[in-house]
Amino acid sequence: MDLRKKEFKYKGKTVEELQNLGVREFAKLVRARERRNLLRNFQKTEEFLHRAEKKQGNKKQIRTHIRDIVVVPQMIGMKIQVYNGRQFTPIEITGDMLGHKFGEFAPTRAKIVHTKKGVGASKGSKSKSKK
Repeated sequence: MDLRKKEFKYKGKTVEELQNLGVREFAKLVRARERRNLLRNFQKTEEFLHRAEKKQGNKKQIRTHIRDIVVVPQMIGMKIQVYNGRQFTPIEITGDMLGHKFGEFAPTRAKIVHTKKGVGASKGSKSKSKK
């Protein structure tokens, strides 16, 4: 039985091959909506990569409000904090995130937790509150 860990591939290409591609060449491998976004806004993505590499060199945290940037191979391994409207959500970029947007990993709405009903919420609880 082979117990070696399976090497990650995206559309048949290894991470090293993907990282050698430019943003526009990687756009040819992703789905249509992300391809369109990357081809129209590749300057925005490249500018973010440039600023992120500069901050990593200075050992600063990368924080961003930009939620619509598509994850490209050059971002793999980066630790980024994405703003969700209230706080910064820490994210570590992995190969599985390629082709998705930052906003998908920083939800803006919290999960609703339903607790027991409050006093006066039902007919039975009203009579209990009058005692």
